[in-house]
Amino acid sequence: MKQYHQYVGSILRNLLLITLGSIIVGIGLKAIALPQGFITGGVSGLGFLLYYATGWMTPGVWYFIINIPIFIMGWVFVSRRFFLYSLYGMVALSLSIDLINLQIPIHDPILAVLAAGTLIGAGVGITLHSLGSQGGSDIIAIILHQKFNFKIGSFHLIFNLILFACSFSTLTLDLVLYSFAMTFIISNVLDYVVTIFNQRKMVLIISKAVDDIAATVNTRLQRGSTFISGVGAFTKQPRTIILTVVHNHQLKRLEEIVFTSDPDAFMITENTFNVLGKGFSKRKIY
Repeated sequence: MKQYHQYVGSILRNLLLITLGSIIVGIGLKAIALPQGFITGGVSGLGFLLYYATGWMTPGVWYFIINIPIFIMGWVFVSRRFFLYSLYGMVALSLSIDLINLQIPIHDPILAVLAAGTLIGAGVGITLHSLGSQGGSDIIAIILHQKFNFKIGSFHLIFNLILFACSFSTLTLDLVLYSFAMTFIISNVLDYVVTIFNQRKMVLIISKAVDDIAATVNTRLQRGSTFISGVGAFTKQPRTIILTVVHNHQLKRLEEIVFTSDPDAFMITENTFNVLGKGFSKRKIY
């Protein structure tokens, strides 16, 4: 029974993330990007470009048609579960694009670029916290990320450079440049939102009070640590180095622990964007 509730809860969580992300992306597209004439990038941007060029159907219908071969790739190279969640995401985004009748009255195109880029990037990032996607270039990006650890935002940027190069015949140079700027913002916001909950701090501590520091970190912060053996390059004396990983909000407490135990300690802090294991994130399996 417990496993059943966890299974149902997981499905509802994924559907909620995909729905929320699709609505936010739909608002960014329909309320800001489309009235400004921007190309949004990705397969949705290709749908908008075909809509501008032909005047046929609607952007949502174009988005649906282009997705068919891409979804076949998702089924083959990722998983059936990913395919089904992404199918729901594609339908949710298509409906959001076609049904949202909202226009945010932004007259300055620079402000429109900032607003649309932030909304779309955040929406896609929220969706990618699920086990699915919104279809289109997201599927290709996830395949490349799974196989080659290629950053999702970087793929979108490269894909859109090619897309914008094809748009010069139908759009003015100003609109192309505005669209590229918006896509750059989307890519950065997307990467930030995707990694925001996985960002941790890896800390190396060199001190004469390593035992006291490690014990206090374990009891007060509930974080483990590892001793690494080293040798001082100048003194040639053996040293014990503490390696630990903490949540962002625990860093100041860790500093207090370290320098209260040893005012002469040496502390090195590094950003980490993906920490997998007990007490942190679980490995994501689509």
